[in-house]
Amino acid sequence: MKNIILIGFMGVGKGSTAREIVKQSGIVAVDTDDIIESMENRRIKKIFEEDGEAYFRDLEKRVALWLQKSVENTLISTGGGFYKVSNLKKIGKVVLLDSSFDGIYKRIKNHPNAEKKLKKRPLFKEIAKAKELYKQRLPEYKKVADIIIDVEGKSVEKIASEILKKVKK
Repeated sequence: MKNIILIGFMGVGKGSTAREIVKQSGIVAVDTDDIIESMENRRIKKIFEEDGEAYFRDLEKRVALWLQKSVENTLISTGGGFYKVSNLKKIGKVVLLDSSFDGIYKRIKNHPNAEKKLKKRPLFKEIAKAKELYKQRLPEYKKVADIIIDVEGKSVEKIASEILKKVKK
């Protein structure tokens, strides 16, 4: 099996879906943001504040190259902008978790740790800007995706089982 890469807008549920896929299948999972935080020994939010987005995107490129060379048979959940790395398709099968902006925002706001979830996402500080970014990224996500899964209103268990069925085809 090739790697499975989860992409989608921040807050769409890539991390929770990855954890559920692991539970259902036993596949090993990594998260690109976690890898970056380990490399830098600081949170994504701090990296953005101290060094800016361009620096962060360079870190994503380094992680993408490492994944391509060193990782097999793994589920990879990614940050919202990771889909832009040039070698994405060489890393594995790309699965887009698709939802409307309002669906994503509602999902975050209804989460028990909503405040923490919003703080963790530096690009979500201004809702209008986040919505614009979503509109810009959505067609780009769809262009790079091998599989598109509509996640709106579905349980994480249902989403995970749909992904597992589709990647086995």
